[in-house]
Amino acid sequence: MLTGVPDQEWSWDETLYAGSAPHYVAGRMPYPPALARAIADAVGLDGSGRLLDVGCGPGSLTLLLAPHVAEAVGVDADAGMLAEAARLASEQGVRNVAWHRLRGEDLPAGLGTFRVVTFAQSFHWMDQPVVADRVRGMIEPGGAWVHVFATTHQGVAGDEPLPAPRPPWDESRGLVEAYLGPVPRAGQGLLHRPRSGEEDVMRAAGYRGPQRLQIQQGQVALRGLDEVVSAVFSLSSAAPHLFGPRLVAFEDDLRALLREASPDGVFAERVEDVDVVIWRS
Repeated sequence: MLTGVPDQEWSWDETLYAGSAPHYVAGRMPYPPALARAIADAVGLDGSGRLLDVGCGPGSLTLLLAPHVAEAVGVDADAGMLAEAARLASEQGVRNVAWHRLRGEDLPAGLGTFRVVTFAQSFHWMDQPVVADRVRGMIEPGGAWVHVFATTHQGVAGDEPLPAPRPPWDESRGLVEAYLGPVPRAGQGLLHRPRSGEEDVMRAAGYRGPQRLQIQQGQVALRGLDEVVSAVFSLSSAAPHLFGPRLVAFEDDLRALLREASPDGVFAERVEDVDVVIWRS
């Protein structure tokens, strides 16, 4: 739980993830294929219809679900994230997806209607009542809002034996605090308190549900030193721009910390389960 976070409302700005996009791709663990199958089964995706992914980042979920729809659309406010998404779509040969630089609050933006609208690690950054209301009018009759909850920059905490050391996440956070201060940063401001009452927001906007799914994983992932460095830089609270002229010094200290924990630069973590919440319009 965050401590020391000011009570004033946090305000979004375009530097929130500035410089993080390549690190997001390199440092975040991918969503499992089972997630796409579970969503497709739950909401009836059969290769037809349209998908909208709001706050799509580098397209991690968009590209996973694209084979299950006729057309996918990803929107994000960060140009760097969209550039990475377009690059990955090209590399993977995904041709039924379009990308638009938009905030959730900018919707509907003339994008039309969709069978399913997804949010993955993004809705908490938005003006939730506004976005919930605007998106509801974009969902086709019988369609669904799908919210994916996942922790992909790090794995499950614990002390079970693993084939390599766990990344020293507590020490890494302490190093970030030593450079940036004890209150997490977010763009040009400070990280807002975690939002609560999302179910109240959805019901107030007229949604029905929710239906809950859990994608159990449990496998152990081996991660390299560079991947863990990128996982740190993928966080809004440690985005590269926040360090200014001290960026190189911070990365040097972070790499030294990681080498001390694992001299051969190999780490292991058990992958977190993924939770899915589905609402109907």
